[in-house]
Amino acid sequence: MSLSPVTSVLAASTLDAATVLASEPSVSIPTADVPTAIPPAFVVLAVALVLPVLLRKLGHALGVLATGGVAVWALLAPAGTYLPVTFLGFDAVLFHVDAFSKLMGVIFGFIGAAAVLYSYSSDARNRQTAFALGYVGTSIGAVFAGDWLTMVFFWELMAVTSTLLVWDYGGEAVRAGFRYAIYHGLGGSLLMAAVVWHYASVGSFLFSASDGIVAGVPAVLAAVGIGVNVGFVGLHTWLPDTYPRPHVAASVFLSVYTTKTGVYGLARAFPDGNLAIAYMGSAMALVGVVYALLQDDMRRLLSYHIQSQVGYMVAGVGVGTALATAGAFAHVFNHILYKALLFMTAGVVIARTGENRLKYLGGLGRTLPVTALAFTVAALSISGFPGFNGFVSKGMITAAAHNEHLDGIFYILLAAGVGTFMSFIKFGYYAFLKESKGSWNVRRSVTGQRVAMLGVAALCVALGLYPDALFALLPGSTADAHPFTTGHLGEGFLLAALGVVGFAALKKPLSKVGPGVDVDSVIEPLTFYGMRGLVRGVTELFAAVDRVAVDTANAALAAAGDPYGTIRGPLRALVGSDEDALRDGSLRAGIATSVLLVLAVLGATLVGLL
Repeated sequence: MSLSPVTSVLAASTLDAATVLASEPSVSIPTADVPTAIPPAFVVLAVALVLPVLLRKLGHALGVLATGGVAVWALLAPAGTYLPVTFLGFDAVLFHVDAFSKLMGVIFGFIGAAAVLYSYSSDARNRQTAFALGYVGTSIGAVFAGDWLTMVFFWELMAVTSTLLVWDYGGEAVRAGFRYAIYHGLGGSLLMAAVVWHYASVGSFLFSASDGIVAGVPAVLAAVGIGVNVGFVGLHTWLPDTYPRPHVAASVFLSVYTTKTGVYGLARAFPDGNLAIAYMGSAMALVGVVYALLQDDMRRLLSYHIQSQVGYMVAGVGVGTALATAGAFAHVFNHILYKALLFMTAGVVIARTGENRLKYLGGLGRTLPVTALAFTVAALSISGFPGFNGFVSKGMITAAAHNEHLDGIFYILLAAGVGTFMSFIKFGYYAFLKESKGSWNVRRSVTGQRVAMLGVAALCVALGLYPDALFALLPGSTADAHPFTTGHLGEGFLLAALGVVGFAALKKPLSKVGPGVDVDSVIEPLTFYGMRGLVRGVTELFAAVDRVAVDTANAALAAAGDPYGTIRGPLRALVGSDEDALRDGSLRAGIATSVLLVLAVLGATLVGLL
């Protein structure tokens, strides 16, 4: 990779990545802007490489500084800054700042710093945090890429580092990690095929070369490949299978980066939206929340809600209007905050009680008051209760669908909203409110955990009460975003009321049903028996070919040792036996022998004539 001089388009902030990349750079970045010449992903990756050999406190402190620095860097970097490079002989843009990447960089960096602090306070080893920072760094590299080739490069590294993060914990996480790796290997391969096909059609990997991925087969391949990362219905089972398995601090990182990088990639591939993707997003929102309601394992419940909440983002990207795009990325930002916070609170509960399942908990609101408070903020945020950040971004997406007369999507998302309230009423009731059969005598969360949780919770409230701070970062238009209208407030309170009534009505039935049958109950046996049949079929075919080869070789050896006997056998079957060839002590040739002699003479004569 050879680096060209760093240049910048000194223009006003733009909302269109293609416009920025297509602009002709004219002025070098001034000395004061030299830090923007260093791709922030490289700084985080450098810390990840050295962290295992550092003292634990020093390594984690550097991790907080590096990831927090990315948030500051992204916030201050001038829009239009980019670094052109030659990568594998192709023109590429190693990093590029526009409204999309700026927002992703700010939130990826901020939550990365909070997660590293939480990891340190949760006794995570240096090696685990190093893998986590590798995962963070590659995700940042993907969202700051200015072309498809660079993005896919970091996309694949992101899958590798996240798999290593899962595997590091050992035990059940190893099997889940293999499944995770297979899914993301297939998804990445499909995306790579789409990008190659796109290049063959356009002649360039740069985002500026076309308006998204070329329509047709490349667009389908890209949608399915990215669909693995975001959890399209039917491609989502890796998510609830993987995220509950590793260390509780690792789950915080995992809940953030893969799915949201996928949403970013989907917006790059389909900048004008796609109706099929919009409906898939609404299906994700509803399917995820239904399965979440059935779960008893805390992190499995939260994992299904990742699929559900990412469904809102996918629906926004699919609708494709300015308001929908702004809403999708507002929800990316908000979801990262409250979902990381939910995994933090679940991690404290698991670490202090040693219990993953809700039905064995209860009464923790008194013994873990800060954790209970943080959970309440996160639960109200994800449910979209007025005054919390999820209320703002969810409302933007549903309003965009309503404005486009997409009533199916609108009502499905509202139904998913009721289910979300029900899910987190269930979580909060069983973990913190209901009386436990025994008394929990547990240590409270440590200082670092409380600082991380309360810091993220404060931001959830601040952005819920003052959304203009987030609107300033969003791609798309927020002109039609009016979160505090009477109608929208009424909608939020109505969904909350329906959630309370729904949980009260279904509390007893939900306590008696299992986690439900997901598509993996079909996919896994089908894959297992299909692969076993394929292996056995290939093995049997090889054995048959081997037998034919051995028999042929044996026949050839026999013919070489006794050529006359080899030929005489078939002739005897054709013209008769030589059993009466010898009579009265004299030598006489039978028919078979005579025919053989005639053929030999004719053959020799023919050779002589030629």
